[in-house]
Amino acid sequence: MNIFAKFDPLRKSLEQLKAISKRNPFDVVVERPLSATTGIIEGRETLLFGTNNYLGLSQSKEARDAAAHTAQQLGVGTTGSRIANGSFALHQNLEKDLARFFNRRSCMVFSTGYQATLGMVSTLAGKDDILFLDADCHASIYDGSRMSPAQVIRFRHNDAEDLRKRLRRVGNIPGAKLVVVEGVYSMLGDIIPLKDFTEVKKEENAYLMIDEAHSFGVFGEHGRGISEQENVEADVDFIVGTFSKSLGTVGGYCVSDHPEMDLLRLCTRPYMFTASLPPEVIAATIANLKLITEHPELRQNLMNNAKRLYTSLQKAGFRTGPHISSVVSVILDEVGHAAALWNRVLELGAYVNLSLPPATPDEHPLLRASIAAAHNFEQVDQLVEIYIQAVKDTGLSLAK
Repeated sequence: MNIFAKFDPLRKSLEQLKAISKRNPFDVVVERPLSATTGIIEGRETLLFGTNNYLGLSQSKEARDAAAHTAQQLGVGTTGSRIANGSFALHQNLEKDLARFFNRRSCMVFSTGYQATLGMVSTLAGKDDILFLDADCHASIYDGSRMSPAQVIRFRHNDAEDLRKRLRRVGNIPGAKLVVVEGVYSMLGDIIPLKDFTEVKKEENAYLMIDEAHSFGVFGEHGRGISEQENVEADVDFIVGTFSKSLGTVGGYCVSDHPEMDLLRLCTRPYMFTASLPPEVIAATIANLKLITEHPELRQNLMNNAKRLYTSLQKAGFRTGPHISSVVSVILDEVGHAAALWNRVLELGAYVNLSLPPATPDEHPLLRASIAAAHNFEQVDQLVEIYIQAVKDTGLSLAK
């Protein structure tokens, strides 16, 4: 038996995509970033609207200087997990800074955002517990649920009433109930009605975890995400997120007020058995967290750009998601049309993400743009013009 035979359906799907697309959309090479908003792709200067670099901090001078200085002083790696090899003082400093930023008692830092959600979901929900997951939750959350022995129940996307019904159906079953949602969902940029969910959580005596990966640094007066914006932080038990979006580095975190959090360091496998973040990454993250704290205008710039792109695309006849957020997606009906449009957009000088089923809501292919505070209105308008020109060049219709 060929060990790769199980991947035949994937291979066939990729071959079909390559047959209708000039390029492999999963193999785009940014030969060199020129700034937070432009880079060289295929030898051409290209607008970067597909990087999730929401505040433009991957290129901040403060982070680069901190990383370079720290690498010179402390080296470039830790060579093991914090459980086995010990923590650098920098790890603890970042955890203290994040806990202070979120006004929380405790923080755990992970080596990736994926591991943060994977670890917390798989560890918190035990064999006698029940996990309630939004149907559109990120793959890392669902992967965590597969690692957990808990029963898993899905509820309709952003539907607090459906969650309430499902919680009540198992109300007499012993064990903890953990609800997992996201602040901003990464495909369409749609925002959770979080107040509705916190009311259900309190009524049904459940725990609530929110992944603020795409809302941290973007929403809320201080950038703490949808929990802060909706003024329900006290009703959220666990906040997880990533450093790879607004913070511009790599890593993940979970913050909480539960005093038992430190126990999880000794039983969360993605934390225990992964090498800890290298010191230069920690130093860069600390520097960028300080920038987020000191420069609220970054969030305003981002949302101004997002609103301009969203309203301009709608005015031009494109279908978009339901909310204005850091993610603005154009919704299409056919994979072939989406691939042709994406290729032409790239040729015209803009890189966005081609997102395809089954990873997208309702099986619709998407052209997904992530907006940055570092973009200017001229670049946003240029992206709209490129979209419009790409539609003309490919002969596609925007009829709804």
